[in-house]
Amino acid sequence: MGKTITMGKTITIRLGKELATWLGDVAARTGVSQGRIVRDQLERAKASESQPFVRLAGRIRGPGDLSSRKGFSRR
Repeated sequence: MGKTITMGKTITIRLGKELATWLGDVAARTGVSQGRIVRDQLERAKASESQPFVRLAGRIRGPGDLSSRKGFSRR
């Protein structure tokens, strides 16, 4: 059986033409409702807020053992 989702609050937002066009294009291309796309993006923003370091994952270059190399430890 599917999970029943109860929506709690309705909001109204005004989008600029460029953003509205993008949202409509993505919804048409994916078959996902505009509301679902907005909710998904809000959920992603909420999740990334609690883990700000995740945005840096994979962006740091250098030796993989940098933190364990002699001279780099803080004693």
